[in-house]
Amino acid sequence: MSEQAEELWGPDPELDVWDPAWDADWEPPDGWESESAADDPDAAPGPSGWTGEGEAFAAGFLHRDRYADVPSGEGFASGGFADELDAGAMLAILADRTADTTADGHAGLGESELIGVLCAWRRLASWAAAGQAAAVTALSRRRSVQARELRNPHLSEHVGDEIAAALTLTGQTAAGLHADALELARLPHVHASLAAGRIDWPKALVFARELRALPAPAARGLAAKVLPDAPDLTTAQIRSRLRRLVLAFDPDAAQRRKADAARDTEVVVWTEASGNAVLAGRELPEADVLAADRRLTALARWLSERGAAGSLGQLRSAAFLTLLRGAAIQSLLPPGTPHTDGPADPAAVLPAVTGTIHLTMPLSTWAGLTDTAGEVAGYGPVDANGCRELAAMMTRDPAVRWRVSAVSPAGQAVATAAASAGCAPPPGPAAIRWAAEMSGRLEWLRAGQCDHARAEDGYQPSRHLRGLVIVRQPECSFPGCRRPAVRCDLDHTRPYDQGGLTCECNLAPLCRQHHRAKQAPGWRLTQDLPGVMRWRPPSGRQYQAQPHYYPV
Repeated sequence: MSEQAEELWGPDPELDVWDPAWDADWEPPDGWESESAADDPDAAPGPSGWTGEGEAFAAGFLHRDRYADVPSGEGFASGGFADELDAGAMLAILADRTADTTADGHAGLGESELIGVLCAWRRLASWAAAGQAAAVTALSRRRSVQARELRNPHLSEHVGDEIAAALTLTGQTAAGLHADALELARLPHVHASLAAGRIDWPKALVFARELRALPAPAARGLAAKVLPDAPDLTTAQIRSRLRRLVLAFDPDAAQRRKADAARDTEVVVWTEASGNAVLAGRELPEADVLAADRRLTALARWLSERGAAGSLGQLRSAAFLTLLRGAAIQSLLPPGTPHTDGPADPAAVLPAVTGTIHLTMPLSTWAGLTDTAGEVAGYGPVDANGCRELAAMMTRDPAVRWRVSAVSPAGQAVATAAASAGCAPPPGPAAIRWAAEMSGRLEWLRAGQCDHARAEDGYQPSRHLRGLVIVRQPECSFPGCRRPAVRCDLDHTRPYDQGGLTCECNLAPLCRQHHRAKQAPGWRLTQDLPGVMRWRPPSGRQYQAQPHYYPV
């Protein structure tokens, strides 16, 4: 073992790193496979597919040159030793030495190695956050013990103040850190995942805060259902899954908490860092908020179509303030613009929401037979009462389009059928008979190899084909993006002008940002099976978008 290896790993020969390049007869073990795009036979050469060029060392091993004075790369490329190492002192040493021993910071690292180092520092930040939370919890428990022993409760009342003084925090921030640390202590598996770097501090906080109102055993049980997938989910996706589980676990309690919080509803104002201001309503009814949000978008589009200057976001903000000031929305149009077809006067009742919200809920919930939560694409879970209120708003207009869909036990859409415009299920038990009649019209979505039976001529998919794809993927197909599919481009994964079919196996929703990313140099997107999206950015690493799960 070299002196440098001993410095890092100690003298134990069992911890030595064996370089297979030293043994001409060595072969990789069965099942070993690098995750890099260089091993993908379908990867295109050049900038659209990573070939491994530019890496300091090949992926999969420690990247240590036994004859060099200093290490370089340190195994951070995809599949490398350090790339797969849990957070801890060893990873900290490797990450620090890599940065110190490459020219100009990280300039000497290859594409995949640089991403590996980035991920390593993220894992180390999680490790540090877990250590800080454990220390806060230990301090809190020590003060509680001292308070009992000395019969002086004041000793445990000022833990937050002690934390604030030690870390130079405001009292509110320190109190929040104290509360979050104690919540994580109730969820030991979540804390352990944070310490290993499998999840980060923002994800850990989602677990702590979403499960705060539940008894500890129930909180741990629900956390265990989401934690295995958490490393591959965004904070918004974790929050959505946990809220759905909490609503299913105790819908009555969730409704009571919602009603209690609604008593604190208010409109708040504060200053942005830029010097601008924020005006926001808190603890408002979900159905009303979603309807108002879509109404603002409709007004912004109406203004844009008639020449008003600004982006959609700027026009939404302008419409928001104009309505609250009591002025006519038409006042935002350029002078001389005719607006006889303008929207209703601000004093009038807002019209019903018409098809701009992608609401999904069990038919039994709509009929009032169960209280299973639903969801709104891009927003998240909505409790049963909120779903019914929103559905009532939407179905006031017979132009609203909606579908009946069947989902697997796991919650993935497997079949769908368009319903008649303006039609709604009858209330009560009659809804079950109505659903049985609708089931005969279901079309099964493609799950395996596609036979292209529903492929269409021409570039633009029909409304029918578009509906099938959006039911399968109701949000953007980039990992973690939650923009609703109804506000996305329906993209041909393989470009139409390069032989791509207008078929459900070659169509997927992409928001404009990620549509542009797909077309950028060095990026590549494939749809290996219908709805299974695999992304390759310039680093050559591969990321697969998670399938969408509906409420079940």
